[in-house]
Amino acid sequence: MKRVGVGLGKHIIAELFECDSDTLDNVDAIKKSLLEAATASNSTVINYNFHRFKPYGVSGYVLIAESHISIHTWPEYGYAAVDVFTCGDKTDPWKGLEVLKDRLKAKRITVMEITRGLNVEKEYDGYWEPKKKIVREVLT
Repeated sequence: MKRVGVGLGKHIIAELFECDSDTLDNVDAIKKSLLEAATASNSTVINYNFHRFKPYGVSGYVLIAESHISIHTWPEYGYAAVDVFTCGDKTDPWKGLEVLKDRLKAKRITVMEITRGLNVEKEYDGYWEPKKKIVREVLT
């Protein structure tokens, strides 16, 4: 099945402004929010890690089978930088971003969407051959 022009994934890069500063500085709240975003985007969580900085701020990621969701917070500015990158037809990064906007109580948001792997099949035509499915017959 060729998907030329569709791309392999959607990468949402968002800046969330006027967020709740206490939430942005709470590593448990950030972790819960990103895990909820992964669920909302219909992604499969593989691993995650979060770190709280001193005197303030949290950075972390959720590694998903479909790519990643990450965040860096600046509570002193009420600001969070977020990536929601998903691949495949069954995920929706926008639903994950909606969860983050809600949980962080962002009053303003700017977003850029990048289509990853656009025309990758066309670009690599003749360079590689996709693996063929191997079908085994079971003799009984």
